[in-house]
Amino acid sequence: MSRNEQPSGGMGNTSVKSGLAERHAAAQVGVIEGEENTFMQRVMNFSIEAGPKHKDILNFTNQLAVMIRAGISLQEALDSIAGQIEKKKFREIIFDLKERIEGGQSLSQALNEHSDVFSNLYINMIAAAEISGALSSMLQQLASYLDQEADTRSQVIGAMVYPIIIAVMAVVTTLFLLMFVLPRFLLVFAGKEQYLPLPTKIIMAASGGLRNYWFIILPGVCGVIGGFIYFINTKAGGVWWDGVKLKIPLLRTLCKSLYITRSLHTMGVLTSAGVPILDTLAITAQISGNALYERMWRKVHEAVREGKKIATSINEPALMPASVVQMIGSGEESGTLSEVLSDVSEFYGRELKTVIKMVTSMIEPIMIVVMGMLVGFIAMSVILPIFKMSSLVTQH
Repeated sequence: MSRNEQPSGGMGNTSVKSGLAERHAAAQVGVIEGEENTFMQRVMNFSIEAGPKHKDILNFTNQLAVMIRAGISLQEALDSIAGQIEKKKFREIIFDLKERIEGGQSLSQALNEHSDVFSNLYINMIAAAEISGALSSMLQQLASYLDQEADTRSQVIGAMVYPIIIAVMAVVTTLFLLMFVLPRFLLVFAGKEQYLPLPTKIIMAASGGLRNYWFIILPGVCGVIGGFIYFINTKAGGVWWDGVKLKIPLLRTLCKSLYITRSLHTMGVLTSAGVPILDTLAITAQISGNALYERMWRKVHEAVREGKKIATSINEPALMPASVVQMIGSGEESGTLSEVLSDVSEFYGRELKTVIKMVTSMIEPIMIVVMGMLVGFIAMSVILPIFKMSSLVTQH
């Protein structure tokens, strides 16, 4: 019996082992399929999300102001707003603000932990509101300020869009003519280069250079553009470029109005909010948007710290008009500096809109004339040889 049982036991062990192997293989397949599904889900859900934009901060400020005015507690308001935000990063920031406030921090202290999202102006105005107890009205002022800043930015960008489009179209059209159209016409003049006028020789050289050496010219142009962008992003290059923007005829008027409006509007909002004047000047220097204006406001900051007045500390007539300095001085003397700054910033805000319209109306015909001259030069370079050849044939 034992001999007969041994084969049977061996077959049983074999079947058990094969069953375990099958289950192990199935488990491995399941694990692999699960990992593949998880990987595919991660790939499908992968997205690159940017941080909150200016519009997101504006919407958040408006919603928070309305809720605080309605009597909702700060924690409940933040929780409700966070639940409505679609951007994950910004939603996490709002939840973090709520948790920090529940942990005993003030709103300004919590905002200061996210200074890369909320500006110094924003944080200081909230801190001033916490001292005065007027958080709702201060949030409304912040929303108005951010809205005006967004409107100014969109106006400036809108003024630059049309000239950029015209410039790009001029470059693309010229390259297309030089590389694909003109070579077919210039084949007619092959071997007769000594009879061609100078404009035609210039066009032929430009066309030949672009067609034969484009693989050198293209990287070279990209390198020059990249090098210029890198240079103006450095400290020295940024100062140089900010100075150039204040010297180019049309751009100078636009930039000057923009920087004065932004600086005075910021000062007016901060002083009316009760922010100390030294903090106001420091923040104004940071948000001025131009290295020369920033340097000017920092000098004013140091002078005021030593006991001088703002008006007597501004010694940059090329950056700040004498009339504006005089009005600031009268505001300091009468104790109505915030009102004067608000009035002057409103005036320059209207002036900025007028300047934008003027610059746009002047740039459009200038760009059209430049493009017309460029195309006209190319057309003249093609037509002149035809007339010259026909005159030579007539003489012979």
